[in-house]
Amino acid sequence: MTSKETRKVLAHWREAVPHDRLAHLIKDATRALVRGLQMRLSDHNVSFGHWAFLRILWEQDGLTQRELSEQAGVMEPTTYAAMKAMEALGYIERKHLPGNNKNIHVFLTRNGRALKKKLIPLAEEINAIGTRGLTSAEIKTARKVLLTIIANMADDEASMENAERRVPSTREMSRRINETAEPQA
Repeated sequence: MTSKETRKVLAHWREAVPHDRLAHLIKDATRALVRGLQMRLSDHNVSFGHWAFLRILWEQDGLTQRELSEQAGVMEPTTYAAMKAMEALGYIERKHLPGNNKNIHVFLTRNGRALKKKLIPLAEEINAIGTRGLTSAEIKTARKVLLTIIANMADDEASMENAERRVPSTREMSRRINETAEPQA
């Protein structure tokens, strides 16, 4: 976002809709943080999508593709495509463990592990930029607020699952929309 675009977004929040929903504000803050990190990751030929998987694997190498999908919060086809690309880049290798030909486990290569020393400082830099001008107490409060929101929304989602409500796949949503749009005979 250019500084002109940023000023426009800030004016929107401060003047046009100062009491708009917190979810919109969080979305705009997230978008700004992600863009800042994406620009820095691109200098190392790492996409933001790959960043999410690298962060998980740096903490727990050898997960299955399904486990990676769950931890990253993405669908398995997205994980499969990312793993294929990351393997081609030399960041990971996928293999079956002895005695288990069903699950494919994902392991970082030496190059994938080495990226941690290069990329973590970039994320720390973005966090420092994003929190510039805030006191430690304000950052602590912001973390508490955001963690509470995350926990509350997880509880809400769990209660929806108990009510057999879920987020439909893109394919299912397309089918629903098409059914609604089709004239009834």
